[in-house]
Order: sequence, then structure tokens, then C-alpha cells
Amino acid sequence: MRNLWLIIFFATLVWSGIHPKDFLTWLLEVMPALVGLVVLAATRHKFPLTSLTYVLILFHCVILMVGGHYTYAEVPLFDWIRDWFGLERNNYDKVGHLVQGFVPAIIAREILIRNAIVVGRGWLSFIVVCICLAISAFYELIEWWVAIMSGESAEAFLGTQGYIWDTQSDMLYALTGAILALVLLSKFHDRQMKLVARGE
Repeated sequence: MRNLWLIIFFATLVWSGIHPKDFLTWLLEVMPALVGLVVLAATRHKFPLTSLTYVLILFHCVILMVGGHYTYAEVPLFDWIRDWFGLERNNYDKVGHLVQGFVPAIIAREILIRNAIVVGRGWLSFIVVCICLAISAFYELIEWWVAIMSGESAEAFLGTQGYIWDTQSDMLYALTGAILALVLLSKFHDRQMKLVARGE
């Protein structure tokens, strides 16, 4: 599985880096994926994650790389969806923010459970959601700082498309993603963690 994971990651990374719409935007968007790769490589033996978590992380990385290649406001498939359904904007960025809550929820859940940091599943879910909202809010702050520093590249990176409530809706999508992950995947994730505990 590891080899397939790496093949998909690097194939998508190379594709995304070939003539991206804006190089600075591409670099900013794929940077979290590259940092994630380094962290995963450094912790692979000491703290191997479940297969579910690795697959979700890869999925998130692919979304980042696609967004980096086209910019989030101009992903062709979502242009087609916008035109087909008569929408006002390309909503690929909203998919990215939904996943920004969905995937970190499973990562946070795994770290908290396996390290016995939180006792009680009610508190666990609450803290996981809070972590995901904190990540989303911090990302919005990063976007703001980049917008101030980069000037012309800001619009491509922010992808607001003239929507004044973009920041708030981004965090709402991340919150929704985190809740969906907990509702849909908690039981399966528990089974996966038991396999890791048994060394399978």
C-alpha cells in the first residue's frame, strides 16, 4: 500500500507542477501536502497510522494539488458544474474546506485515542471538532497574511470570487466535514485502530 500511496502522491504532485496557472499559488497550495509527507515519513515507524487515515490524507493532498494547479476558483470540472446548475461561483474551494474538516477529524481522533489523551467519547468528539475549527481558523489567518504580503497573487490563493462571507462559509464547511467524519467513520476507524494495535 505504501508504494501505491507514494506513486499516486508524486504523480499528482508532478502533474500539478507542470505549467500551473500561477506558480506562487501552486507553491502555497501544495506546501501543506509536502509538509504532511515529511511528517508522515518521520513518524511512520514510531507512530504508524491506520490505513483509513493514510488514504484520507492522500485524498486531501490530491485535492490540494489539483487546486494548486488550476487555482481553486478555476478547476474545470467545477466550472462545468457551476454552468450546468446555474451557480454563481466555482465551488471547488468548498470541497477543499469540507475535506479540511473531514480529514483532520480522523487524524486528531486517532492521535487522541491511541495516546489515551481524552477519556470519554463525548469529550473526544467535542475536542476533535474544536481542533478542526482551530485548524480552519488558522488557515484563514494564513490566507489573510498571504493576501497582505503577495498582493496580485492574493485573489488566486484566496479564491473568494467576490463572496463576502467566504471566510465564514469556509469554516462552516470545515465544521460540517469534521462532524460528518465522526458520524460516518468512527466505528470503522475504531476497528482499524484495533488492527494497528495488534500489529496487523
